[in-house]
Amino acid sequence: MEPKIAQKAPYIMDLKPGKYYWCSCGQSAAQPFCDGAHARLNTGMTPVEITLTEAKKVALCGCKRTGNPPYCDGSHTKL
Repeated sequence: MEPKIAQKAPYIMDLKPGKYYWCSCGQSAAQPFCDGAHARLNTGMTPVEITLTEAKKVALCGCKRTGNPPYCDGSHTKL
């Protein structure tokens, strides 16, 4: 199963230190974060854990096609 494209642009966010789970399947209603949809829908995909030790601005992939999950690598420009 191919991941669903949540949006054709990155999610640019200022995140606080902590643990986050990036949705890799594209089905989460809480994009770009996981809400457990992958398990409910049996996508065969799992979220990617992000652990930040300090506040940071990040660009999380919205198209779910990045080669560097969970971060945007510009793959959305080829869709």
